[in-house]
Amino acid sequence: MVTLPYPTNPNLQAVPVYQPGRPIEEVARELGLPADDIVKLASNENPLGPSRRAVAAMRKALAQAHLYPDGNAHYLKQKLAARLGVTPAHLILGNGSNEVIEFLGHALIAPGTEVVMAQYSFAVYAIVTALFGGQLVVVPARNYGHDLDAMRAAITPRTRLVFVANPNNPTGTCVAAADLARFVAAVPENVVIALDEAYFEFLDQPLDLTPEIRAGRKPNLILMRTFSKIYGLAGARIGYGIAHPALIAELEKIRQPFNINAIAQAGALAALDDAAHAQKTRRLNARGLRFYARAFRRLGLEYIPSAANFILVRVGDGQRVFHEMQQLGVITRPMGGYQLPAWIRISIGTPRENKHCLAALQTALARTAAAPA
Repeated sequence: MVTLPYPTNPNLQAVPVYQPGRPIEEVARELGLPADDIVKLASNENPLGPSRRAVAAMRKALAQAHLYPDGNAHYLKQKLAARLGVTPAHLILGNGSNEVIEFLGHALIAPGTEVVMAQYSFAVYAIVTALFGGQLVVVPARNYGHDLDAMRAAITPRTRLVFVANPNNPTGTCVAAADLARFVAAVPENVVIALDEAYFEFLDQPLDLTPEIRAGRKPNLILMRTFSKIYGLAGARIGYGIAHPALIAELEKIRQPFNINAIAQAGALAALDDAAHAQKTRRLNARGLRFYARAFRRLGLEYIPSAANFILVRVGDGQRVFHEMQQLGVITRPMGGYQLPAWIRISIGTPRENKHCLAALQTALARTAAAPA
């Protein structure tokens, strides 16, 4: 390994590199398979893709790709604000909700500060904490989900930020609405609650905390949502945060100019008008979750009931089963990086993709069982 002849930020020594789900093209090249024969169920993407309205809007926007985008995303903020019952001053847009997480790191995390998160939570929370030199406090999970009482007890005078993902990635667990409301009320006002709601739209009866923000009662709460999941715009990279205007104003000092490109803005605007596509996605997802739950029970496999668009299943040697399934043209996500080496995560696909995945899983399990130790 080459040693650089100049120093870099010492915090980088503690920053792990995020490992995304493997792309179809990379696996196709590696295995010599046609890309069209590979099913990717690794990254919690919408199997229906974006709505036709969004695709048409993005194609139209391409004609002006030589112009800089609206740096303030005026029309998208107006539409989102009207949909959420807040003002545009309550909103910040990010290059995916991941960028909103990074904004919080810039604004709140420094050496000596603590960040609280649950075990088995989204890897980016730990990455951002390390990047800014904060101290991560990981609270053990309860039934693979958030133990909110223990997380509240973990808050100290040095805590500046607490992350809650609901539904949680990668486990798919969801905390009860009453428990979440009680937690939000109990967290001290000098600690910011970052409530990651990337899968919010998949919930049947979600707790809507926007009224608390709109009324100004929770200036230490930010809700983070995305167009990547229910709206099928993961490749466009667009997410947003909802918070008190005073917190948004601080985050806007950090946001880079033109962080949301014109194509993404056009797609998101159109996606908000296509309720039928979101409803179809929700129905397809519920059907897929039922399919896998029945199959796993029939096969005697432990799984975690999911409120999101993916499901976690215990397969023994997760990395090995992932590898065997990939050889069969199905990409899933091994969970060793989340301290769950016996599990894989499967994104919900179309009925055809789900059946293909289940067949590949059964073959992979049989091969793994037959292989010498």
